[in-house]
Amino acid sequence: MKSKRRVFISLLLGALCLAPVGAQACTTTIVTKGASADGSVFVSHSNDSFDSDPNIVYVPAKDHEAGEMRQVYPAAIAFDEMPDYACYANPRLVAPERAAGYDYPGREKTKPLGEIPEISHTYAYIDSDYGVMNEHGLMLGECTNNSAHLEYLEPGEGRGIFYASELGRVALERCRTAREAINLMGEMIDEHGLWGTGETLLVADKDEGWVLEMQPTPSGKGGFWIAQKVPDGEFFVAANQFRIRAIRPGARDQIFNPGLPEKLKEAGWAAYDKDGNMDWVLSMQAVEDFHPYFALRRVWRALSLAAASANLPARVENWDTESYPFSIRPDHRLTVQEVMNLHRDAYEGTEFDRRKGESAGLFASPYRHASKPKWERSITATNIAYAWITQARADLPCPLFWLAMNAPAESVYLPLAVAPLPEAYSGNDRKNYDQDKAWWISGQVTTLTRGYYSALSPQVREAAFQEEQRGIKLVNEAAGMSAEAFARTLNKNAVRALSDWKVLYGKLLSNSDCGHYLKYDESYQPKDDNVTEY
Repeated sequence: MKSKRRVFISLLLGALCLAPVGAQACTTTIVTKGASADGSVFVSHSNDSFDSDPNIVYVPAKDHEAGEMRQVYPAAIAFDEMPDYACYANPRLVAPERAAGYDYPGREKTKPLGEIPEISHTYAYIDSDYGVMNEHGLMLGECTNNSAHLEYLEPGEGRGIFYASELGRVALERCRTAREAINLMGEMIDEHGLWGTGETLLVADKDEGWVLEMQPTPSGKGGFWIAQKVPDGEFFVAANQFRIRAIRPGARDQIFNPGLPEKLKEAGWAAYDKDGNMDWVLSMQAVEDFHPYFALRRVWRALSLAAASANLPARVENWDTESYPFSIRPDHRLTVQEVMNLHRDAYEGTEFDRRKGESAGLFASPYRHASKPKWERSITATNIAYAWITQARADLPCPLFWLAMNAPAESVYLPLAVAPLPEAYSGNDRKNYDQDKAWWISGQVTTLTRGYYSALSPQVREAAFQEEQRGIKLVNEAAGMSAEAFARTLNKNAVRALSDWKVLYGKLLSNSDCGHYLKYDESYQPKDDNVTEY
């Protein structure tokens, strides 16, 4: 996500300071209705970038006048900041007409790349660096994908005006169902074009989940895009690599512009599998970014956690392997707690356990601290700004999402509704400490835990588990509540939980006597000859 100049500087600083640098990227999943324990559809997403904006914004529903235009804004999260557009990483957007959370008095407004006709009414939704979920239960997840054909297309005159983040927001504003959103976003790509990087957007509602993958064209006109449905009863994961394979005209589980195959041929990108089908992954040359196992091992791990019985190989020969299925039927129906724990995973109990080895962090931390900036990575990572799990099912008073600020492995998921949020979630600024903001409340525990991982992590995990179980109970007891009462209940719970998390930080700090005394948890120590004893 950085320019060549910034990548060079990051590499240099990494070599000099022996610190992890550079942007990594996101992991995103779908649990379909038939694959979940309670009949919910879940979409999870971890926003993994050192430049992420942790401000979580409620965008209200609005009525619009005839002839009104909707501004389409750039996003620094796509690749880099764009000062010419007053487009920066933090804050990500200055646009008071969109929401109060995007009003920054005294700051220059972000300049749009273009505009599209507005519609008469737009829906309320939760927004972050990427759109999260709207009032009707339309849910999104995201990950950035590498393509050897075209790593990044800058916005410019005569090129597309949409990046995936703004495309998803238009869908949340205008659509109720996943299919409706897929068709709308496809039309927007065809008419207004894409810029930026290759992207996956997971798109789901209370009944079904879809995977939408997109890539700018070299000319900046239109874009390549295709969507495929995740079969009900199955689980899907994407981790910075396109996952859709054969392009199948007429297939009921795929949606794409009928001209896609011909457009790929015209670009000279068309590639075919051994059965003669045009293959999306091969056509995109969807190589792994950074490392041979930067993406695929996370896919292996997530699929294996869901369905160990599949015995999927942990090692494959090439980036274009067909060893991993598009989606998989879990060995048992998955709970929201299991999805939370998946996003905490560091290959524990496998030969790739990141707590082990000479380059593991202090106190058996799973986070690497060395001069090599682009390690093979696990699902959890040091640069996760926040993670969400959206949840929709018919009997809930309103759609909800579970939000963990910072990395879930050292944080806690709290349930929130698509409604005005507690003040702690708005105006989060990662550059300026504020003891009352969720980013910093969570960050204090996260930072301390990472410093003394094996000593403190078990306490933090237990506190998170107890808090999450309390949230699950609240959600399960919500039947019969009005949407407004449910939102108030969840907000009150979040305010209390954040207060408890402040107390937890004080307990961890005092119990360790500021790090002078730590009760070492021997049961946590991974048994490996290469692990340094402390």
